[in-house]
Amino acid sequence: MTHEFKDIVNQAEVARDKGIKSILASVVALEGSSYRKPGVRMLILEDGKMIGAVSGGCVEKEILLQSESVFKTGQSKIITYDGRYRLGCEGVLYILIEVFEPDDSFKKVFFNALEERKSFEIWSYYSKAEAFVSGLGSWVKIKGSFFSLQSHAKKLKTNNSLSIFKQYMPPCFKLVIIGAEHDAVQLCKYAALTGWEIAIISGPSESKSVVNFPGAISFQAVSAENMETTSIDNQTAIVLMTHNFANDLRYLVQLKNTNPVYIGLLGPSKRREDLLSQLIEYCPDIEAAFLDSIHGPAGINIGSETPQEIAVSIIAEILSVARKQDPISLSKKKGKIHS
Repeated sequence: MTHEFKDIVNQAEVARDKGIKSILASVVALEGSSYRKPGVRMLILEDGKMIGAVSGGCVEKEILLQSESVFKTGQSKIITYDGRYRLGCEGVLYILIEVFEPDDSFKKVFFNALEERKSFEIWSYYSKAEAFVSGLGSWVKIKGSFFSLQSHAKKLKTNNSLSIFKQYMPPCFKLVIIGAEHDAVQLCKYAALTGWEIAIISGPSESKSVVNFPGAISFQAVSAENMETTSIDNQTAIVLMTHNFANDLRYLVQLKNTNPVYIGLLGPSKRREDLLSQLIEYCPDIEAAFLDSIHGPAGINIGSETPQEIAVSIIAEILSVARKQDPISLSKKKGKIHS
């Protein structure tokens, strides 16, 4: 959800520059089941535009209507939305609606934390009672400091009558695509729809640039030995798509001391085994955890044939590995959809 909150901050800043006020709506509690879980947020602008969503589209109109009083008074409030009789989701949502006016000091620290790939927390103070209660609102904890999302709240004051929804926000999930062929472009396009940060790595002689990869935030044409690896962490997935055995091996050697959550290899199982065999020969002390992160052939078995379908397959596998899930049809899953 980090990338969604990042987009909310960006969109609110654009609106502010145009003189348009913003309201933040956050699902802070849930009884029963719903389309999405607590922690999902959306932004409502004074001109009626909405960024993001907290459901499949059925709750948003009510939030837009309820936000009008917050725009007028500046006072935060809680609304409840009972979907048991309207949505079929069998759940009651508790939604915090508040003015969204983070100051410049927050934005500076926030974007620095994103760039440095640091985690942060969002603390939302709420009450399930819909009556006005003092102290409602959200704060962001970054590097031990609290920043209010409301400009008038300068100091965090504890109200023992309020509940707190605390949400851990990891660095934005990142996908590193090593390769610049047509299939890499397709994977980039589809991964961009998830909101991931996408970096493209190609060989030093590559003539393409970042404009050839819709959704990518960076492009580097470097040799494997000169590839920067310090920003690769456990919120990073890597897919090797050079279509060259020797180059894939060189990149794996360069990556050996990193800890990505996922490394995907193209090609059949025999190619993977040959790559791993030579990798271990070159790097006999390589960590077992690194080897366990390597998946090949990349993707899950959904009958993919085209580059676009293969991209969907790879993205699905990355999600399943990152979320520690076994891919199955939801119709065959027992119990709740979300854990």
